Amino acid sequence: MKILTIDIGGSHIKATILDEAGMLIQDYERLLTPVPSGPLDVLEAIKTLVKKFTEYDRISVGFPGYVKKGVIKTAPNLGTEQWKEFDLENAITVILKKPAKVVNDADLQGLGVVSGKGLEMVITLGTGFGTALLNDGILLPHLELSHLPISKDKIYDEYIGEKAYDSKGVVQWNKRVERILQILKTVFNYDHLYIGGGNAKKINFKLDENISIITNRDGIKGGAKLWRQNN
Repeated sequence: MKILTIDIGGSHIKATILDEAGMLIQDYERLLTPVPSGPLDVLEAIKTLVKKFTEYDRISVGFPGYVKKGVIKTAPNLGTEQWKEFDLENAITVILKKPAKVVNDADLQGLGVVSGKGLEMVITLGTGFGTALLNDGILLPHLELSHLPISKDKIYDEYIGEKAYDSKGVVQWNKRVERILQILKTVFNYDHLYIGGGNAKKINFKLDENISIITNRDGIKGGAKLWRQNN
């Protein structure tokens, strides 16, 4: 079985073909996320992107927002008003004519990187702040922790997202990341934490031994494991 795996991000849409074990059969292709970023715009971009992939049996998609049974509930960095209640899973199944599954992008990354032992957490530092929790390799119900308040006037997304990095600079942003990692450690008492997203490489302080930096290439392998989950 070959799985077309698509990662929809705030800045880029990426895709590859995986085998059932999650190994890349075909290398990454990517293009800029369209602006505006409504459902029709993104679907048109996906159709363009996947022209470079000719053979696949199933489709896995990671989306930057809250997804429930393939239906988009929130899309903080693409436009929730446009996306709310949009059945992306069905839309992709129809336009690409293959069975599709759509989950939160951090959830997809989590499936790709965890060891499958104990409580493992994934966070993504990119346009916004993504999170996923897995217990013994099983994806737990998604929590939109990015919308929790971290200060009097900011939620996590605003506190350490791309705009915060650009406005505060690398030193202040790293202090904020340190603060958040301490909170997550206290609240979740995870066995291992994985940090992904485009800004993960900008962390400049020493991490605990049970924290690892991951790449998008690692995370997209979750597209194969998604079809083995009971969801």
